[in-house]
Amino acid sequence: MRIVFFVHSLISDWNHGNAHFLRGVCDELVSQGHEVISLEPEDAWSLRHLVAAQGEEPVRAFFRRFPRLTVRRYDPERLDLRRTLQGSDLVIVHEWNDPALVAAIGEHRLAGADYRLLFHDTHHRSVTQPEAMARYDLSGYDGVLAFGDVVRDIYLDRGWAREAWTWHEAADTSIFRPTTAPEKAGDVVWIGNWGDDERTEEIQMFLLEPVRRLGLRARVHGVRYPEAALLALEAAGAEYAGWIPNYETPEVFARFKATVHIPRRPYAESLSGIPTIRPFEAMACGIPLLSAPWNDAEGLFTAGRDYLLVRDGHEMAEQLEAVLTDERLARSLATHARQTIERRHTCAHRVSELLEICERFGLPSTHSAAA
Repeated sequence: MRIVFFVHSLISDWNHGNAHFLRGVCDELVSQGHEVISLEPEDAWSLRHLVAAQGEEPVRAFFRRFPRLTVRRYDPERLDLRRTLQGSDLVIVHEWNDPALVAAIGEHRLAGADYRLLFHDTHHRSVTQPEAMARYDLSGYDGVLAFGDVVRDIYLDRGWAREAWTWHEAADTSIFRPTTAPEKAGDVVWIGNWGDDERTEEIQMFLLEPVRRLGLRARVHGVRYPEAALLALEAAGAEYAGWIPNYETPEVFARFKATVHIPRRPYAESLSGIPTIRPFEAMACGIPLLSAPWNDAEGLFTAGRDYLLVRDGHEMAEQLEAVLTDERLARSLATHARQTIERRHTCAHRVSELLEICERFGLPSTHSAAA
């Protein structure tokens, strides 16, 4: 098939976790013989911030790391949908696109184009900002790919889409896999962005206070840390190491003994069953994972075997100490989690799920003559 993705950015993962999964899915589709093109606006917010902070080298590094991916940057004012989508079999439009573009693609489809058109939602706005999501005109779309049952049901219950499927994120195991390091750099590492005060208290409770109490060697990677956050890290004795390309995190995980998952508040409180991408990637890398509270309503993992679920900061400190001192416990968690990822949660699994949906539409599951 010829598949076109409209994304915010594949090139940049600066405060843009959607790039992680989409890179893996696109690469997997290419490996299976499909022609895949990713379109992103020239002035993508994430890419602008990445270049402003790090220069052009991360852009060049992306293309070295993903040589099979075809990325085309476009000027939204000059985008010709007729030319761009000619010969396409499947078009997938991510929700981090302008509503006007989302509507224009739907109108192009309704005007007689014969490709299938899907909307891809990987955000909590359907719950936290329903009025914003209601602005998207999906009348020309065949359905919605939602990254959890609760989001899928919202689209169906509110009549935003005629069909919707749950399509969880997953790990790109060609990148995220266990690796070794000559020596450990510390005890615990957290890779995550500060965000918009959606987990400020939780970071303090489930990471910084346990690190301070136990006197652990800790490192934090991420962006958008205000001065108050940097001072809080310093007070806890945690090293702040800034942005890191997502595909380099396996080497970071290899140098630490454990990591933690701290869901943003909307995911912990309102979006049951959606862990977001980071736990998938950590488990794939074989590092013991401890998580602040979230409800695995869809049974993606097994608490106590794939990861340790804690209720508060005191319990986080206790379980961290246990993992750091009990080698057998740490090894058991890491091994079981990696096996769970390999059985159920790789980008190859998600591509298979996508192709099953395509078959319902009468689309081929292998590459087409146009490719």
